[in-house]
Amino acid sequence: MNTSVVTALAALAGAAIGSVSTVIASWLAQYAQARTQRRAQNQILREELYRQFIEESSKLYLHAVQNDRADVAALMHLYADLSRMRILSSPAVVYRADQLLKKIVDTYLEPNKTFPELQRMVDSGLIDPLRNFSDACREEFQLRNSPLDV
Repeated sequence: MNTSVVTALAALAGAAIGSVSTVIASWLAQYAQARTQRRAQNQILREELYRQFIEESSKLYLHAVQNDRADVAALMHLYADLSRMRILSSPAVVYRADQLLKKIVDTYLEPNKTFPELQRMVDSGLIDPLRNFSDACREEFQLRNSPLDV
């Protein structure tokens, strides 16, 4: 075989390999960037969902402490948020949100609280039904934002 043909084929093979590796590197970079962007958007969605759930469930819990007639519309709104969490959130967050909603329903079934009873609940720490949920949310964010998260 002629050496000039071998040289030409080697040059063509080198150019082809260089082009393919450039395309692959570019694709991998775009994939990583899109993945990072999806993660950031997912976190923003979860933060907003959790903020809304915390605000609405705290209002509904206070209503349940003071009333024996359930605000069914607000309760169903929170169950809709819980369903959204089942799509976006960790099982621990979903479990804690479900436990919180059960606590709210159970509170409606209890007698209304007087102010001295509320004071005792504050002193004993029983007035904070959102604590376990917010702790689970914080743990989820810490786990999903760790450097080992791939």
